[in-house]
Amino acid sequence: MSNDFGLDLDEIFKVVETADVLIIRFQIIADTRLLVDARSTEVDAPLIRLVPRAESVEDRFRGLKQLRPRFDLPDKIMSFRWPRHVSMLAETGVWDRIIQRMVDSGHESARSMCDHVWGELMASERREVFAAIRGGEGYQTLWERE
Repeated sequence: MSNDFGLDLDEIFKVVETADVLIIRFQIIADTRLLVDARSTEVDAPLIRLVPRAESVEDRFRGLKQLRPRFDLPDKIMSFRWPRHVSMLAETGVWDRIIQRMVDSGHESARSMCDHVWGELMASERREVFAAIRGGEGYQTLWERE
């Protein structure tokens, strides 16, 4: 299943359902990434959180090790760019599959972690859009009020 933005949703679903560690890069929220680490133990729940953009692959692996010190580094970190609004993650079913992956771990905190991150994602995008409209830091308006 693909769409006008060149996304292969079947491939994205496959990555979400199988990758140990996944990073989603957003078009609108340029400096923030969604980290999904589906690995868990009886003690350690899976992890889903917003993280800053890494300077390099090595930096991303170092950051992951700091967040998950009891886990070995994964062989790879899967990643894809999401060129649409955050809300389209939900509309396309991608977000539901992420939630399901977290909940399948059996940890009671998984759903609330997802809900919290969803709120953060939506708020981050809203702030970025408002900054673009107002000509905030990193943006320039095309017109100004007199």
